[in-house]
Amino acid sequence: MRVEARGLTFEVRTGGPEGGDPVLLLHGFPQHGGEWDEVVPALHAAGLRTYALDQRGYSPGARPAAVEDYRMAECVADAVAVLDALGVDAAHVVGHDWGSLVAWHLAARHRERVRTLTAVSVPHPGAMAHALSTDPQQKARSSYILLFRKPGKAEKVLLALNAAALRRMLGGVGDAERVARYAEPMREPGALTAALNWYRAMSRTDLAATGPVDVPTTYVWSDKDVAIGRTAAEACAAQVTGDYRFVELSGVTHWIPDEAPAPLAEAILDRVRGLA
Repeated sequence: MRVEARGLTFEVRTGGPEGGDPVLLLHGFPQHGGEWDEVVPALHAAGLRTYALDQRGYSPGARPAAVEDYRMAECVADAVAVLDALGVDAAHVVGHDWGSLVAWHLAARHRERVRTLTAVSVPHPGAMAHALSTDPQQKARSSYILLFRKPGKAEKVLLALNAAALRRMLGGVGDAERVARYAEPMREPGALTAALNWYRAMSRTDLAATGPVDVPTTYVWSDKDVAIGRTAAEACAAQVTGDYRFVELSGVTHWIPDEAPAPLAEAILDRVRGLA
């Protein structure tokens, strides 16, 4: 379905029983709401209603041109506005990668809109800041961001030779067909630039502004994630004042929703049920 919010048009994949408790699903780079397709059947079977949002820059009708239009405050405001448009007062929020960062900010700044939080792969910004300042390995893991922040060059590198570098990066999601499912939309004019603008708009001020989270929270991390190391993952607990659970998946890469949908769905359902 399409949702009009803040003068933009967002694509939203919906499913599950009408009237079920709402779950807002936020994807990461360079994917889209389809990354939750293997996760949602278990949520629907449990009676939950899911809304998988194609976020700013990924929905063709929500693709502003300016870098500053992709600052975190704008992305969080989108999530709030989409919930408003859907008539949802508060939702269980699940985010992966950049979607996880939006979810953390949403829980910290709009606590009344978040019933529970399940953050996947990317920990609280405060945990990332701690790891970047204390762990040289985390600095190395995050060095790819320097390329992504370079306009033009990043697009050229990632899209060269039939998007070979982008496809390699997505290798953990599964077979060639699944890789193409995410890579091909990024080859549309302006799509990759819009997705990369999330990195280019990122600022230390935005990250530092994220306060502690007091909603019931689960953080899901995988030990083969090349982008997020154990220091950042284990530092996440200090940023949550509410009920907190840390779920570690062994032998799984960064692409948890695609690679390990069953244990992720279990973690989400455990968190949602824990509220009752």
